[in-house]
Amino acid sequence: MQIAPLTPILYRILKPTFPSCLWAGSVSSPAIALTFDDGPHPQYTPQLLQVLDRYEIPASFFWLGTCVNRAPAVALDVYRRGHWIGLHGYDHRSFANLNSDELKQSLEKTQEAIAAACQLEPQYVRDVRPPNGLFTPRTLNLLHQWNYRPVMWSVVPEDWVQPGISLVVERVLKQVENGSLIVLHDGYYGGQDVAETTAQLVPQLLRRGFEFVTIDQLWRQPQRTWG
Repeated sequence: MQIAPLTPILYRILKPTFPSCLWAGSVSSPAIALTFDDGPHPQYTPQLLQVLDRYEIPASFFWLGTCVNRAPAVALDVYRRGHWIGLHGYDHRSFANLNSDELKQSLEKTQEAIAAACQLEPQYVRDVRPPNGLFTPRTLNLLHQWNYRPVMWSVVPEDWVQPGISLVVERVLKQVENGSLIVLHDGYYGGQDVAETTAQLVPQLLRRGFEFVTIDQLWRQPQRTWG
């Protein structure tokens, strides 16, 4: 079952229910965030970086610790280009299935992998997107207790099942609005098409007048009442 048609409905339900998460930016600003999960990948991520360089736009990456350890040079390249880095867990296990010690270890191991690869302090990386977008109130309480910032989404075109580049682009263009937080994937599932998808998507979004910002910039928008 494809969930892409349902995500706008889920977003409208979940956003007010869990306001301590970052779901989107301000509807009064054309700023949108392009984010990528499940990397870094030794082939797909460098291809994606070329597209982002071409249009000179920032993006945000939510990484798996195990992938950072496999491709530390790629991770460093992403960071040096000025893109924002977040956590996606160490090995894509659902946070809801982990006890508190396992969850903390998963996040800290990923922080340590990123810190080692990118030559920065572990506490610098504190934005967290749960794998598959699955969380519980307990998960959120633990993230806040440990000083992490939970990040979700407003536009999910389900690119990881590879429905076709044109369909992914169509889904994003249909749903995007001021403040949108878009999720694509540059990992082993969906990453095969991510560079071309981004290359087709970005110029159309720019023509519509949208401005690309990082997750950190969305958090810092003055209109927000949480975070």
